[in-house]
Amino acid sequence: MTATQQQWRQRFADLVAGNHSATGDPVDAGARLVVSGPDGTEVFRAALARHHRFEDDDEQVIWIRPLVGGQDAEGGGYLFNLNLTRRRSLSVASADLVDDGVEMELTTGQKARIEPADGPELEQLNRWDDFTNRLTPEEDAALERLDADSWHGRYA
Repeated sequence: MTATQQQWRQRFADLVAGNHSATGDPVDAGARLVVSGPDGTEVFRAALARHHRFEDDDEQVIWIRPLVGGQDAEGGGYLFNLNLTRRRSLSVASADLVDDGVEMELTTGQKARIEPADGPELEQLNRWDDFTNRLTPEEDAALERLDADSWHGRYA
């Protein structure tokens, strides 16, 4: 059975938000992105921030924020450079529901799978959640809009 656009987009949104938590608390769950090349070799894997944006045009572009980088700061917790942890796009040719995730054929010929995060990716998502608790409401809203390629505020 092929999923409708509404079905796979809803699963995608639920995964990113952590709405699949076994405990009912979304901070216990989240999503990761796994990208494979045309030959099936994994080329990228990262946890995803808890926000995304679907373009309002016919291109089926999804904006996401893979959680790359970050480091422990002396006495300051875990910090992310928001110019490195910037938005990325997925240009989707087709998508379907698979097991507990969403698998997408990208226009690049690669496959992207959004699935529940665990292990190192869930740890990275927990560090991101702690980090974003430091942000002002304005900074948090700016990140969630996913409408800029650079960051000009704190943590750049």
